[in-house]
Amino acid sequence: MSGVWVFNNGVIRLVENPGNSCQGSSGPKKVLVHLPSDEVITSYAVLERNLFSLGWERYYDDPDLLQFHKRSTVHLISLPKDFNKFKSMHMYDIVVKNRNVFEVRDV
Repeated sequence: MSGVWVFNNGVIRLVENPGNSCQGSSGPKKVLVHLPSDEVITSYAVLERNLFSLGWERYYDDPDLLQFHKRSTVHLISLPKDFNKFKSMHMYDIVVKNRNVFEVRDV
């Protein structure tokens, strides 16, 4: 069984099929939004800038992934190198590890 754990209104549940990438999926398209600025994350450069401001650092252990680590936690965010392969499951991972800072929205 695979999926993404989603925390919503005090309840955590496993979403087995959280959706496809924000482009080309058959269901509602998803976007990641940085809540303090209400900015839609449209590239890894934008995401990286926001993560850096929260204390995340680039982790260069795997050349096939874009990874971020926060020293004060055990959390690791692993993303595909190609932003076009950035899926809603990656978005939810970022949301769970940065509560009240990011949100996934339907387009």
